[in-house]
Amino acid sequence: MRRLLPLVALASCVTACVAPSTVDGVTDPALARLVARDAELQGQRDPLGVWEDGAPAIPASIGKESRDGWAAEDAVLLGDLEALDAERLDASDRISRAMLARDVADRLAAHRFGAHQIPFVSDSGFHTSLAGMGDRVRLEDTEDLERYLARLERIPSLVDEHVANLRDGLARGCTAPQLIVRGFLEQVRVHTEGEPEELGWWRPFEDLPEVVSAEALEGDLERARSAVLAARDSFRALAAFTEGELLPGALTSLACSDRPDGRAWYEHLVRQFTTLDVTPDEVHRIGLDEVARIRGEMAAIMEDLEHEGTFEEFLDALRSDPRFVASSPEDLLARASRLAKRADAELPALFGRLPRNPYGVEPVPDAIAPHYTGGRYVPGAADGTRAGTYWVNTYALESRTLYTLPALTLHEAVPGHHLQITLSQELDHLPAFRRSAYVTAFGEGWGLYSEWLGIEMGLYDTPYDHFGRLTYEMWRACRLVVDTGIHAMGWERQRAIDYLAGNTALSLHECTTEVDRYISWPGQALAYKMGELELRRLRGLAEERLGSALDLRAFHDLILGEGTLPLMTLRARVEAWIEEQATG
Repeated sequence: MRRLLPLVALASCVTACVAPSTVDGVTDPALARLVARDAELQGQRDPLGVWEDGAPAIPASIGKESRDGWAAEDAVLLGDLEALDAERLDASDRISRAMLARDVADRLAAHRFGAHQIPFVSDSGFHTSLAGMGDRVRLEDTEDLERYLARLERIPSLVDEHVANLRDGLARGCTAPQLIVRGFLEQVRVHTEGEPEELGWWRPFEDLPEVVSAEALEGDLERARSAVLAARDSFRALAAFTEGELLPGALTSLACSDRPDGRAWYEHLVRQFTTLDVTPDEVHRIGLDEVARIRGEMAAIMEDLEHEGTFEEFLDALRSDPRFVASSPEDLLARASRLAKRADAELPALFGRLPRNPYGVEPVPDAIAPHYTGGRYVPGAADGTRAGTYWVNTYALESRTLYTLPALTLHEAVPGHHLQITLSQELDHLPAFRRSAYVTAFGEGWGLYSEWLGIEMGLYDTPYDHFGRLTYEMWRACRLVVDTGIHAMGWERQRAIDYLAGNTALSLHECTTEVDRYISWPGQALAYKMGELELRRLRGLAEERLGSALDLRAFHDLILGEGTLPLMTLRARVEAWIEEQATG
């Protein structure tokens, strides 16, 4: 895998070279066949079934026998990708080859370590995907109705297969920590009570178009009620298994390194999420250095505000000051919406290409809000039929501090995730798998870089807003320390919470939910700061090399012009562009 990441000879190619004739954005015929093979394999593995011409196919099992077969297929595919001669590929195809090989290698690693035996994190997983199915469906005609009913009817058997995988993990000591399993149980129970019309799965039936109502209502609504009841009952069985078997037998340790082959698993996750060849110890040291630097910038703001107490007293004052708490959920949403529109107006000065698909601002759904972070971006449909959504968490309103809202909005909406993800979806010259890809270090690094761009955009109106930005940056720097501390250095939960609370202005509630997220999702939180550090390094290199000749719009368009990329790939691409610009 490490051979592929640097993309040998990519530095000589700055922009994607697309030949006059391509197959789904791939020029080389051999690579095009492998890309198509991967898409076919992924389609065959869809546990909810693949539909062509309105007819449901047999949905894939996610059990052990199926997964072993998938791993064998992936091993052959990876060998074929590595056998391709990268030197004869154009720049875009080299990126596609390396990214696909990386994806396949990561799938093989996930299978080897048993990731499917822990199919949830602290705030989401297979259960939230299944329970939220009704929120993502529009029934426009009878074919849509048939597809949705078939998906509903698949839920009980799919839940049974997940339970079997969880049991296999339990037998070999590969589980989420008990702490995370307790939260999982609470989330599952939300969907175990009520009549069909009261459950989320019923939402698509509440506003059916006339063509569906006229042609299909009588028999299919009874079928729908039966399917929703069966889904509810499968969640009841899942809750019973979790309470009776999984929770008592789950690991009490928090560390990924305490699972079977856990140290190697965590080291792999560090490389996977950062897309850099770094160790947990190296990341931990980088985090400590960043915490010290940001702490100095925070101290300067405190001095400007003439605060005479300690850092902890300043944080306590911020957390308890009613000026920094919205008066109602509607007030918080209105403030977030206003900030989002202000950010929209600044985009043309920094970007030459903007996305076609818009976004909205909505609250985090009630069912998941208690265990959710302050906000998140939900991508729109790739075909533009559904806008993106910036979710703002209005639960526990006193914990949603207003001085962090500008940074949150810049990260999740624009120029952060909405801009970056939607532009990637609209890059028609790329293969489909790259348009939908999400390299965490790139995407989350871009989100944090976007918070920093807010300084140039004039979105931070007060010293408190700037302090809020710094505390978000500090938050991501602390992640480098806390994630590696928990999973490689034996930190306990309270130590991690205290470290986060002692260095950021996050509320204590958010500190707790964030630490639980790191516990449940090893390595993922490292991507943010490591990605932002690389993007800012590249920006600094461009400014140093090009000076006043640097065109920021062209620089940002270059960063986003090939979709999400591993950081080593991005580094080669940008450094080549800088050299080309410098030499005329």
